[in-house]
Amino acid sequence: MSNLTSSSDAPRVFPATRWSQVLAATCKDAPDSAAALETLCRAYWYPIYAYVRRSGQPACDAQDLTREFFRRSLEKRWLDSANREKGRLRTFLMAP
Repeated sequence: MSNLTSSSDAPRVFPATRWSQVLAATCKDAPDSAAALETLCRAYWYPIYAYVRRSGQPACDAQDLTREFFRRSLEKRWLDSANREKGRLRTFLMAP
């Protein structure tokens, strides 16, 4: 997942949840797991960054905080506990 930074073509809002992609990303044995995880990270990077910026963080700090959010998410496998029954992925990601 190189170069996950904001760009002019980055989405400004959270994308619609594609649960098939979430499931593929959390299934380590699936052949497309890494690609699905990268797609999710790319799709959600800018909206999370924008959320951090709106909370008052300067751009460089918001980038660091967004990277740290994804690092911790991947390390602790938070995505594994995302549940379609509880709503959209953005709600899960933004929960305290």
